[in-house]
Amino acid sequence: MHECIDYCIYDCIIITLITERALSLMATQTLKQRLSPLVDPAVYDFWVQKLHPTLSWDRCLARVVERQVEARDTVSLTLKANGLFAGFTPGQHINVSVEVDGVRLTRSYSPSNAVRKGGRIRLTVKAIPGGKVSQHLVHHCQVGDVIELGAAFGEMTLTSTPQPRLFIAAGSGITPLMSLLSSLTEQPLQQPTTLIYWARSRADLCFSETLQRLAQRDPLLKIHTVLTRESQLLEHELSGRPRQDLFQQLVPDLAQRHVYACGPDGFVRSVEALLAQQVTLFKAESFSPAPLVTQAGAAVTVVLAKSNRSVQIPSGVPLLEALEAQGIKPAYGCRIGICNTCSCEKKSGSTSDSRNGNVFAEPGAVRLCINSATSDLTLEL
Repeated sequence: MHECIDYCIYDCIIITLITERALSLMATQTLKQRLSPLVDPAVYDFWVQKLHPTLSWDRCLARVVERQVEARDTVSLTLKANGLFAGFTPGQHINVSVEVDGVRLTRSYSPSNAVRKGGRIRLTVKAIPGGKVSQHLVHHCQVGDVIELGAAFGEMTLTSTPQPRLFIAAGSGITPLMSLLSSLTEQPLQQPTTLIYWARSRADLCFSETLQRLAQRDPLLKIHTVLTRESQLLEHELSGRPRQDLFQQLVPDLAQRHVYACGPDGFVRSVEALLAQQVTLFKAESFSPAPLVTQAGAAVTVVLAKSNRSVQIPSGVPLLEALEAQGIKPAYGCRIGICNTCSCEKKSGSTSDSRNGNVFAEPGAVRLCINSATSDLTLEL
């Protein structure tokens, strides 16, 4: 009798969520809240995904609907997310979770498109040597595959008022800047906008045709390509590292620009040193970790409250790295202190931010990837 009731409940839930598009969002959420005590999300997902692979009770799942090669070892995956996707602001990141060799892994990627109706997201991914997720997405992920998405995060977004802007990208740093640029150029530009895009070679350039079309369509948009390892340059291509005279040559009104820069940490730091004090706004993000101030010290005891376990780890080493060395595998995404995937509650003890040495002794959330222990700790893990 109970089994019959359970199946009836699940049938009703499935029918309800299939017709979700016909309901208002508020009504749908209210209905889900009322049904939540009756639903096991894992069981629900198991059955409802027999109808459609991206249906889920509480997870944002997205299906790959298009795959396009962008450059050497780089592809764009266009995803159609289910109704649980909360959207993103151009310039932000999204955590992407996939299963690789039977292990669930999470990494952060930036959408490279403007916001589109219908929950479509384009992720542009470069395969990194040894990168399990990037290698999987670039070489093995195909149309029809389903991945899980987290909430969008990140602060490198556009200011609300029109301003002359300068975008500076290196390598994969073009991805969030392409999202910003795509968003800006949906309407004719109101202020001069320049993109200076560094890459190793012509084969490593992404979005070349799209950028060319955008520049031809809007006279206020200027695109400059700088190649650092190309033996012979074309007429419109430049070479060399970031330098003051190059910026002054390409952007004579540099002091009036809002600058957005993204690339490897060393590249971003050099651009910041050159420009941050000369422009009206400077925003930057690096996709590679900055050098951490780490030095293994005396052993401390870390109590993992949820798993009822204690381990000895060296002080001075990022907690994520130290715990992984003990066979513990906390969730993580970016490993550079941006996405908060590895954040957990610190119940007692003190930690030091490995980027700057600041010590925090109060209880509260701690990001395992960029904080190390300076005393015994109790973590909610």
